[in-house]
Amino acid sequence: MYGSLMAKIPIYQQIAAELQAAIEDGTYLPGAQLMTITELAEAHDVNALTAREAYKWLEDEGYVVLLKRHGTIVRDRTRIRVSLSRYSSVMAPGGTKGPWETATAALGMDGRMVMVDVGTVTADPETATTLGLEPSTQVHRRRRRAMIGDELHHLQSAWYPLDVSNRAGLTSTQTIIGGIYGAMTGAGWPPVELDETVSARMPTQPEADALRIGKRVPVLLVDRVTRDATGRAIERLHVMGPADRIELVYEHLPLIRGGS
Repeated sequence: MYGSLMAKIPIYQQIAAELQAAIEDGTYLPGAQLMTITELAEAHDVNALTAREAYKWLEDEGYVVLLKRHGTIVRDRTRIRVSLSRYSSVMAPGGTKGPWETATAALGMDGRMVMVDVGTVTADPETATTLGLEPSTQVHRRRRRAMIGDELHHLQSAWYPLDVSNRAGLTSTQTIIGGIYGAMTGAGWPPVELDETVSARMPTQPEADALRIGKRVPVLLVDRVTRDATGRAIERLHVMGPADRIELVYEHLPLIRGGS
């Protein structure tokens, strides 16, 4: 019966399943380069189209990345544990690590932020509403790539009222040493509270291409609003990353305020 079931599974999926098992059991480690399409076709006595379909299936499922001039590379699916407590450790000004660097360093990883672009833009309706601004108000935007070594982990976009960004020195095109929160605190504008909304969905093709993930790998979306002591929204942050690589942890949250 097993043989009859296998016969109904397309050959390319059978090949992909074998490679998937080898990746999961550690035969092929993250970063390993797999056989070329020609070599895979010869190894399984199939044509190149079937071999290419096997690799495409693995890519769609998030097991490999197909890179021009580099071949088929096993994708790192190590899940990064990111705790809400990462913010409390970077509030003091003068530090050298922001939240991402702090979270990855705790795991023994080389996390860093790479700037994509920085500048003044017209706030979209959602950003204007979130920051309590009039429609079409100018805001400061910072877009960044969260890296682990040379590998992209997730994308971040953040928006700030212009008076906040100017006072806290966020207009620099360089990475803010010690993180945004440390800079805000140092400018006398310390963040006091935040809201985070987390959701997930399947990626669009441009999003999958940007993150180098397969089209069947869900993306995790984190939208954060940070407020100062007066309750004013001073930051809107949007994070998008592969759901199989992010684990958000919300621990030691109080259930009762003020000892009630």
